[in-house]
Amino acid sequence: MRLYVTIFIKRLAVVLEFVITIMLGIGILLLCLRMASSLTNIPNLDVWPNYNDLLETCFNLIIGVELIRMMYQHTPDTVFEVLLFAIARHIIMDHSSIWSSLVGVCAIAVLFATRKYLFCEFDITDEFIFRATTKVHAVNKIIHVNLPHEPGDTLLDLITAKFNEFETETGVGACVYIGDVGLRVAKMHEGKISRIEVIHAIH
Repeated sequence: MRLYVTIFIKRLAVVLEFVITIMLGIGILLLCLRMASSLTNIPNLDVWPNYNDLLETCFNLIIGVELIRMMYQHTPDTVFEVLLFAIARHIIMDHSSIWSSLVGVCAIAVLFATRKYLFCEFDITDEFIFRATTKVHAVNKIIHVNLPHEPGDTLLDLITAKFNEFETETGVGACVYIGDVGLRVAKMHEGKISRIEVIHAIH
């Protein structure tokens, strides 16, 4: 029961992210149309939008676009882009103090150093632990993967066949990969596999 609740909450979070992303995208599109229809006002510094308003609004829209990318890609690079534009906006728009600009420039330098030396490539994964006797077709349906199987096959049947195919020694932690899905022995009882972790890479 706990597994199904966890899966439901994850799916709900994905749906909510999608809804928020759609609303943000619609808002940005409407603001772009409003800006486009008001560009004739730019020469008049007393009417919106003047040049400063245009610059600030464009920065805000760009940050919004990067937020949309961050919501559907979930990678360190998208977070980096959002932070970079936010800091750049502050440096360009805020003329209150040279020290504030200096801190912003240092922050950008730290971001680039972090990206170069500390970022590493990785896949975001969903990880679920099932009983070894769980049917493969049920796993495919629950977590939306496409593990190959014959009617009635269990996870134990599938992982055992793969272990035999690749001559992998059975034990806790032993793992095989089928496309973008990994099967790992999570628990054994009296020498038999009792729990199998299904690891689904999200690209």
